[in-house]
Amino acid sequence: MLLLMATAMTTAMAQVEFGGNTKPVYDVTPEYNTGLNHIYVLYEAQWVAMTYTAAENPDEVTWYEFGEQGGAYATEVSGVVRNGNKTILPQVTADRGYIIEEGTRRTYIWVVDYSKYRLLLNSATVDPESDCGTATIHVDGSGPDIVYYTINGGRRVLDREIKIIYNTLEWNSEDRRWDETEVVETEASFKNAMAVPAPLCNTTFTVEGDKFLEFWREYQSKTTESYTATAVRAETTAEQEERNNDNEQNANGSALGGSAPAKITFTAYCTDAVSFKQWQVSDNPDFNYLLMDFSQEEVEYTFEDAGTTYWRFYYANSDGTCEDYSETYTVNIGVSDLVCPNFFSPGTTEDVNDVWKVSYKSIVDFHCWIYNRWGVLIKEFTDPSDGWDGKYHGKLVSTGVYFYVVQATGSDGKKYKLSGDINILHYERRDMGGGGYEEPME
Repeated sequence: MLLLMATAMTTAMAQVEFGGNTKPVYDVTPEYNTGLNHIYVLYEAQWVAMTYTAAENPDEVTWYEFGEQGGAYATEVSGVVRNGNKTILPQVTADRGYIIEEGTRRTYIWVVDYSKYRLLLNSATVDPESDCGTATIHVDGSGPDIVYYTINGGRRVLDREIKIIYNTLEWNSEDRRWDETEVVETEASFKNAMAVPAPLCNTTFTVEGDKFLEFWREYQSKTTESYTATAVRAETTAEQEERNNDNEQNANGSALGGSAPAKITFTAYCTDAVSFKQWQVSDNPDFNYLLMDFSQEEVEYTFEDAGTTYWRFYYANSDGTCEDYSETYTVNIGVSDLVCPNFFSPGTTEDVNDVWKVSYKSIVDFHCWIYNRWGVLIKEFTDPSDGWDGKYHGKLVSTGVYFYVVQATGSDGKKYKLSGDINILHYERRDMGGGGYEEPME
């Protein structure tokens, strides 16, 4: 026996060749912790010789072989032939480990006879009762585990890389759509039942393998009949219409809601199997009961009432066996506020206090009248984001005191009846287009 072979030792790269084989040898690079330099997979081992070319001195080359007990129990190989700087094993024994020792250099390899483990695929079917998360493919065939052992006697199994190919849907966030795409799942070992993530579209499943047969251009392929998708997915968005009103108070930042009226569009993008669709609305985050619901993918809703509501999208397949909810969107509409300024200075510095505007939040109904001291109506508007630029009939009015009357309703139901003075401060008299100034008289 070759004792203590399980300990890590300095190795040379294996200079090993095979002769007499009908197909090229598949060379697997094993994990470092196996202690092996190579795993050679032969199409079949009968009549195959293995040759080692010495790096320096062929007279110092000794061959050992080991099995499942590991390198510590390796025994010397008899029948090795020397030819110049080559040593030859005329008939390799497969499913064995070999240690080729040349002085202080050692090469550790394992040889596999694939013909003993050949993959056979007869047919493939998909389980119609697959659940919402996985689809199960049943394969009629065989393919024993390809077992090898490390130099420490550890049992390992070679990865066959059996492929399961099918189509599913993938979310395209940039274009906001579901794109059909091909998926390739792999199994390390043959199984009569193999589970993959459930597809989101109708498809077939193709089982191919393994990587060794593919290398030898003999890989097998079996395809199932068409599968009807039952799994469901949905992506959702909630987008609020922006208002760039410089006089509107909105402390919500990027959150949904803020100052009413707030128009928000809720949109769901569903996969093929989604049949039941419902936007649900509640004033409770647990959705113990619904305030309202909408049976469509897109809902445009204008929020006018103060308070907090919660929105989510529920979706399911036709028989309700697969269902799910989207994330919950929180919409918070603030209470109302309305403040009227009492002075401004039109015709001076542009964009600096040159328009009289109310400061407001969550005002859903608004009406404003502005009069001069003789009671002449100078300006009337119904949009709180609007204002008065100090003009009447296209010309700036004179400095002095004007009067406003405001009637409004807030999102919280609060009624506003405000009135007061507007003081137009002194400004540099300059032509604002149209020439002159107009002082409307009684």
